[in-house]
Amino acid sequence: MLLDTRIPVKYILKKVKTEIVLTLFVALVVYLCTYRFSEFLPEMPLTIPAFIGTALSILLSFKLSQSYDRWWEARKVWGSIVNDSRSLVLQLQSLLPAGMDQRVKQIAYRQIAWCYTLGNQLRGLEPLNYPDDLLSHEEKDYISKHNNKALAILQLHAADIADMKKDHKIDTFVQLQLDNTLTRLCDSMGRAERIKTTVFPVTYRKFLHFIIYLFIVTLAIALGNISWYFEIPLLLVISAAFFLLEKSATHMQDPFSNKPTDTAVKAIARTIEINIRQLLKETTVPAPYPPDQFYQM
Repeated sequence: MLLDTRIPVKYILKKVKTEIVLTLFVALVVYLCTYRFSEFLPEMPLTIPAFIGTALSILLSFKLSQSYDRWWEARKVWGSIVNDSRSLVLQLQSLLPAGMDQRVKQIAYRQIAWCYTLGNQLRGLEPLNYPDDLLSHEEKDYISKHNNKALAILQLHAADIADMKKDHKIDTFVQLQLDNTLTRLCDSMGRAERIKTTVFPVTYRKFLHFIIYLFIVTLAIALGNISWYFEIPLLLVISAAFFLLEKSATHMQDPFSNKPTDTAVKAIARTIEINIRQLLKETTVPAPYPPDQFYQM
């Protein structure tokens, strides 16, 4: 997730360097053609590129709006995960009978592991890449056999709750309360997976790029009476602005793609770990992940 700090110009230019090079090539070709064949080309009024630019702005606004909605939904999902992870531990501590501290600690550690697992899974990373003390060897062996490892961890939660009910350690009311929390966690996981697997239409981006280049061509022809050393830099600046907006929307539409614009699932999982360890009254807790220059992962 990008932070409220200075973003390096190098990072910004890197995102549109290919498009700027293509724009430079297109601008040079159009300038040479208009210079060589000016007597054969009709005059291009500025109203044509102005009309195309207006349509382009509307299309970009729509994509930015839809992309931000996806990014914000992902952030809300992880906000719910934070709340339900805390609630699960608080419920275990308040609803389970005395003498079950070890069972509470086991489920709490497993919940921390679930947060890391889900974040890694959404980003296409190794799901079980986190501190070794969170899961037992038996739990790791069981989870490793599943394709959806985050779901397997929730299944272990559910099995523990069922065992406690079977052993008469908890009553039906407590079981329902804990099951409701697990249901909300499963719902959040499903919403995050839906965002991850639902692809924003690729043709929309290609269409936008075509419109941007069409706008550059018509604008270059309309500005044919301007010297090339003014015209070409102007075209590069204008095109860079459009491409940067489009690139920003493209990055936001995939909030779990392991990029600086991602939802900061790793940092959120560490926050959950700190909160849960402190609820367990542990004195040694990890530090929050530091930001990486201008973004937080």
